[in-house]
Amino acid sequence: MSSTAALQSIRLFPFENYWWFYLGFTLLVIGLLALDLGVFHRKAHAVGMKEAGIWVCIWVSLAMLFNFGLYHYSMWRFPLVEELMAIPGFDPAAAAKRVALEFLTGYILEESLSVDNMFVFVVVFRYFAIPREFQHRVLFFGILGALVFRGAFIAIGSVLIQFQWVMILFGVFLIITGFKMMFTGDEEVHPEKNFVIRLFRRYVPVTPRLEGQRFFVVENGKRMATPLLVCLLFLEMTDILFAVDSVPAIFAVTREPLIVYTSNVFAILGLRSLFFLLAGAVHLFHLLKYGLSIVLIFVGLKMVWLNQLYGGHFPITLSLGIILGVIAASIVLSLIFPKKLPVEENDLGGD
Repeated sequence: MSSTAALQSIRLFPFENYWWFYLGFTLLVIGLLALDLGVFHRKAHAVGMKEAGIWVCIWVSLAMLFNFGLYHYSMWRFPLVEELMAIPGFDPAAAAKRVALEFLTGYILEESLSVDNMFVFVVVFRYFAIPREFQHRVLFFGILGALVFRGAFIAIGSVLIQFQWVMILFGVFLIITGFKMMFTGDEEVHPEKNFVIRLFRRYVPVTPRLEGQRFFVVENGKRMATPLLVCLLFLEMTDILFAVDSVPAIFAVTREPLIVYTSNVFAILGLRSLFFLLAGAVHLFHLLKYGLSIVLIFVGLKMVWLNQLYGGHFPITLSLGIILGVIAASIVLSLIFPKKLPVEENDLGGD
């Protein structure tokens, strides 16, 4: 067995040895979120572009700092693992570099896919008439739910990817999704037709108006949900659909659940700030969906064919370059060739 094939068959960060890391990382994330909501966003207010830009820089910096620490930890830890050092030709420095590049590639991939989802967020907030000062609260709790669902999907995916036929199935699914995204128009959002929303409204009374930033109120001795909770529920449903694409996509970058989980979480943490920074200008990136469709097709091909073509693992540096290049090109071309919009669509991020 070659060293590359041997590395593909072994976990660099096995869960039984790193459960404490998953626990500590999750508690740290919960602490950061509590600090965010309880201190920095304790009072409901509309998040401006300056504030959003600062928070985007903070979350990106935290992700890069984590990646820096992960790289140096790997450099220290890998030479101490006898099972890894027993692999012929195993290079701890090269493996640590690959870990860092896989995290970076996965983070960029997840963040890029999130940008495409922002249009849906804008439309949903407009449909439910959620003022800007309450949108942060909805996204905050939406992220908590997303962390739970993504964690579950990643756990299931980490078990399934041990079977080669599952990897091929994921790859085919991503290729089909990429072509579908490329050749179909923008899908309209109809929350009133969503089965879960209709079921919720049938069994839970909902107030006809917002009650500040509260999700529940008591009227005439009866507990009722507010439209803010219905909006949150719909965003959770859309995130589950998004995860169906994004989780298999990141498994095309790395088979290490720890890298998949941490890069996914950091991408989700920065999503709120990125939304407030770009929501008013999301229509400018009208060609981004084509770039993302090419990326999905590429990662699907990695699973189905390219990894095998390169002896089990397509070069991660080349993957990072292709993903960055395609996303950057789609953004630049969107700005060079702007899309003409009707007057009423020019204020998607309004109150």
